[in-house]
Amino acid sequence: MTEHTTNPASGGVLSNLEARDIDAYWRAANYLTIGQIYLLDNPLLREPLRLEHVKPRLLGHWGTSPGLSFIYAHLNRVIRLRDANVIYVCGPGHGGPAIVANTYLEGIYSELNPDMSMDEQGMRKLFRQFSFPGGIPSHAAPDVPGSIHEGGELGYALSHAYGAAFDNPDLVVACVVGDGEAETGPMATAWHSNKFLNPERDGAVLPILHLNGYKIANPTILARIPEDELRALFVGYGYEPLFVEGHEPALMHERMASVVDDAFDRIREIQHGARTGSATGTSRPRWPMIVLRSPKGWTGPKEVDGLKTEGFWRSHQVPLSSLAENPAHLKLLEDWLKSYRPEELFDAAGAPVASIRASAPEGTRRMGANPHANGGLLRKSLELPAVHDHAVTIERPGAVKAESTRVMGKFLRAVMELNEAAKNFRIVGPDETASNRLQDVFEVTERAWMETILPEDVHLGRDGRVLEILSEHTCQGWLEGYLLTGRHGLFSCYEAFIHIVDSMFNQHAKWLDACRDIPWRRPVASLNYLLSSHVWHQEHNGFSHQDPGFIDVALNKKADIVRVYLPPDANTLLCVTDHVLQTWNRINVIVAGKPPSWQWLSMDKAIVHCRTGIGIWDWASTDNGEEPDVVMACAGDVPTLETLAAVQILRHHIPELRIRVVNVVDLMTLQPKEHHPHGLSDREFDALFTTEKPVIFAYHGYPWTIHRLTYRRTNHDNIHVRGYNEEGTTTTPFDMTVLNGLDRYHLVQSVLDRLPKVKGANIGLMQDMEGKLLEHRAYIRAHGQDMPEILGWKWEERPDAAPDLPNKPMSGFRRKAIRTA
Repeated sequence: MTEHTTNPASGGVLSNLEARDIDAYWRAANYLTIGQIYLLDNPLLREPLRLEHVKPRLLGHWGTSPGLSFIYAHLNRVIRLRDANVIYVCGPGHGGPAIVANTYLEGIYSELNPDMSMDEQGMRKLFRQFSFPGGIPSHAAPDVPGSIHEGGELGYALSHAYGAAFDNPDLVVACVVGDGEAETGPMATAWHSNKFLNPERDGAVLPILHLNGYKIANPTILARIPEDELRALFVGYGYEPLFVEGHEPALMHERMASVVDDAFDRIREIQHGARTGSATGTSRPRWPMIVLRSPKGWTGPKEVDGLKTEGFWRSHQVPLSSLAENPAHLKLLEDWLKSYRPEELFDAAGAPVASIRASAPEGTRRMGANPHANGGLLRKSLELPAVHDHAVTIERPGAVKAESTRVMGKFLRAVMELNEAAKNFRIVGPDETASNRLQDVFEVTERAWMETILPEDVHLGRDGRVLEILSEHTCQGWLEGYLLTGRHGLFSCYEAFIHIVDSMFNQHAKWLDACRDIPWRRPVASLNYLLSSHVWHQEHNGFSHQDPGFIDVALNKKADIVRVYLPPDANTLLCVTDHVLQTWNRINVIVAGKPPSWQWLSMDKAIVHCRTGIGIWDWASTDNGEEPDVVMACAGDVPTLETLAAVQILRHHIPELRIRVVNVVDLMTLQPKEHHPHGLSDREFDALFTTEKPVIFAYHGYPWTIHRLTYRRTNHDNIHVRGYNEEGTTTTPFDMTVLNGLDRYHLVQSVLDRLPKVKGANIGLMQDMEGKLLEHRAYIRAHGQDMPEILGWKWEERPDAAPDLPNKPMSGFRRKAIRTA
């Protein structure tokens, strides 16, 4: 164990008193960290340590923790001296006990958890709960005050930090990046976030690369490359790296204090120059970062059983294990804990002594109490435009075409404009804002860009509120950090490539789920995805761009967290967009196409349809409110088009066939009510889909998803789903549906197959459909485009239908309002 001494230097950054107090604080944090990993009882070692005082299962990680607490102690100092507004993002995945220890020393942990009082009894409970059944996880989970980043998965700390800093001009986000984390792909790209940070109106990020040399059982790359190469790497990224290296505590405190002061001076200089106009030139500033090189497991056992431990990977998790089988380890643990001299750190009651408490900032300047790390405290609702002001005028279904996402873009333009003063809404995406037809937002803002802007460039600007980088990981991280600090946003992405952030999506969903059980965590705005350029509109890019499977990833999460919307036209897309921007603690997935397409519902009817999430389209049905012969269901814009085209064919050839058309906007309505808040009751579901009639379901994604959602329903055996079957290539738009059996001709055949009497009487229609499929195949190979009857198809209004026949959302039961929370 390392001997702790006070600062021998004179005339340095730290006085002897400051150095003593910082070191005492650091020792206390380390002591509390080890106590959480090991102890059930005897928290202050006021009696000899016995086996019954130790947890039977030792879980947690020591190796990175002392470095994290060292950083925390020095940030506390600079916060106190400068009244700085700082939050702490802990990237190392296994630093949970250190962050808990520091928030306990600050006092905020006890304020939020009164049973964890700052005395011996509270310390005992603090130790017992860590990585213990009924307690808290081993990472910096939502249970930990001040955390916006769990670190349970590596690579996202820095993008979260920059997301938190955007539009937060007074905030400094100290982001600790572990050297293992620094090897991940998402982290490699996140370093480029400095190219988007505007010192005039954004806050600052202070990256702190913590090089302790090892991962779980291997050395790390950045810890082993030569220092000049390491320096060149970060200079190349655009940073000014400041190095702190060593292992002797007194000297390291002095070096760290000096470097932290230099970094904050540099941040203040950059921001002052940008905000007063005194900065020379227009180039992007070179922001500071800190490289801290300290031993892994610093101040812990130097050797265990004759094997190197401190400064080696063996200190990563639990340096002393098997205490029951090895009494010598128990004695080593006691000596290790006593090396911090707890009698100097805690008073007779077990509370941290006054000098340690004074080392922490006060009130909301404490990093664990900073409201930016509990963003729901700061969240304000967006000001939203009226959807009617942006609606597509619909006199009758299928009479006009529009680009749905372009209509959405005009709505988002208004959102940007209305919230410009608040600066609390951003759009992120991987170079796809314009591609997904949202370019009207560029009439009121630009893409954020801090690099050179050429005369021929368009929509690039220092003050841009659209963030684009060709890294889905970084986009997701930015938006998560932005939301978790109290703001709102939208992530626009090609449907096939949103899979890149599957794991980040999972982590955010788990974070939101955990927050529901923590009373002091305030709700944050929902994470909203627009997935466009979707599977059925990627015929030009081919098989690699065709994948609707993100919906299935979303459905794996807790029912109360996730929503999936498949609006069939522009007005329903507007309604859904308006809705999701008002929700909180959700992840909303919207899938909508961008090409010109037929529009079906007026805005008034779209509002009703979206509130219920599912409904009968009477204007397209032929059952006249009676029991149908077949239900034709659809979810998604292209499946809706093909369903209506199939209905039109059947109506012409079999006019006596009673068809009910059911459209699904909110996919979650298909689940039983007891499984999802938006789900239909069995009675409601049976009223829509019948209990015995065939249901031909045209679905946007993989067919098994519909079966998964409806497997417990009365009529499940009669539900026949057509969707994406992993068939695709570079072809025509209609051929994509043919390849997967989702087209109108296959849908008609599906109806005939499930109605034997009708099939026998109309064998000619079945053959006609087969002929159309063959004709289509030959035509596209000869002409390179779809047949004229496909390109020129229009919905024909039923001769007996009234021009303004109302859309009937549900038949025979009450409407079910969409929840906004």
